[in-house]
Amino acid sequence: MISIPVNKFVVQINDLWGSKWFLLTSGDFKKKHYNTMTVAWGYFGIMWNKPVAVVVVRPTRFTYEFMEQYDTFTLTVFDKKYKKDLSLLGTKSGRDGDKIAETKLTTVKSEIVDSPSFKEAELIIECNKIYWDDFKPDHFLDPSIEKSYPLQDYHRMYFGEIQKIRGHNNYCAE
Repeated sequence: MISIPVNKFVVQINDLWGSKWFLLTSGDFKKKHYNTMTVAWGYFGIMWNKPVAVVVVRPTRFTYEFMEQYDTFTLTVFDKKYKKDLSLLGTKSGRDGDKIAETKLTTVKSEIVDSPSFKEAELIIECNKIYWDDFKPDHFLDPSIEKSYPLQDYHRMYFGEIQKIRGHNNYCAE
């Protein structure tokens, strides 16, 4: 795994979010107080002249409590052989026990932020939260968006300033 300068970070964005998925992890590794969940909605970009990762979390998710309590989060990507583990981490709640222990994944200390990363990851993005906002249904211009919210549990959006990117060579432009 190499350190990737943000201006050299390259991805096939739709494949990464839509096919590979991410683990979003927030909390404090040293205190052993953290939670993770699989996410497939989000984006990367520039906001306020800063490189950012944007993720969304429903308030009903256990990870939401950690995103509210802690100032950092990580996004990690894995080889397809871990898809079953990511599926479990996206459907099972950390409220019900140690779901990470049910996987082949190992939490490790991140290089910069307090939230943990995963030893098996092929891409690790470490972020400091810098902004949040709630989705407002009266702002949906496309009525079909409302179909994603049958329980009216609208996502909270978190902007994280990217502090560090590490990954395999294929995530780095030459």
